[in-house]
Amino acid sequence: MTGFLIASASAFWLGILTSISPCPLATNIAAVSFIGRRADGTLKTVLSGLAYSLGRALAYTGLGAVVVLGLLSVPAVSNFLQRYMNKLLGPLLILVGMYLLGLLGFRLATSVGSQALRERAAGGGFWGAGFLGILFALSLCPVSAALFFGSLVPLAVAQDSKFLLPMLYGIGTGLPVVVVAALLSGGERTLGSALHQLDKVQKWALRVTGAVFIGVGIYLTIRFVFLA
Repeated sequence: MTGFLIASASAFWLGILTSISPCPLATNIAAVSFIGRRADGTLKTVLSGLAYSLGRALAYTGLGAVVVLGLLSVPAVSNFLQRYMNKLLGPLLILVGMYLLGLLGFRLATSVGSQALRERAAGGGFWGAGFLGILFALSLCPVSAALFFGSLVPLAVAQDSKFLLPMLYGIGTGLPVVVVAALLSGGERTLGSALHQLDKVQKWALRVTGAVFIGVGIYLTIRFVFLA
């Protein structure tokens, strides 16, 4: 039970870390700012930001569930993962930790939806904002791809959690977006000051998380690979 609680907290934190990382954060600010210009009033700006956030959360929940279900539904793959997942998780965490610390780099990224489709979604009210959140969530940046496929998916597979951990990750990605929408409704000055502080926080968050991942990865590798 304790292990699952730690996994749940980790999935939620990975979602927050994904959302405040430079590339996703810049995308979220641009999207919420564009939605805010189309919205009439402070309350509608915040509600549109909430709808966008829910869209992101649903996208990550659905994508995570599909990936984990796909991996566990194929007997050969499922048997392999059940047998070797503990051995694979340690090295994977080490690699993701090294990436977060800037020791490794890769260019994996995806883009979903044309610019015209995104502009139409942004002007479609609350439903459009939610759809825009789905599009941007599925347009993975290198950091979000590393955290999602390199950390969340292995964690969910190891815990046999097809929905809960992906859902917690999705909720984590959406929370900072709601905060950005609320700050945006307070004016650019308020948003600018908050983003300056957030930039410092996310740099330390990435470093601390990267160091923790490497430490936990080394422990798991020693325990399940060398001492097994």
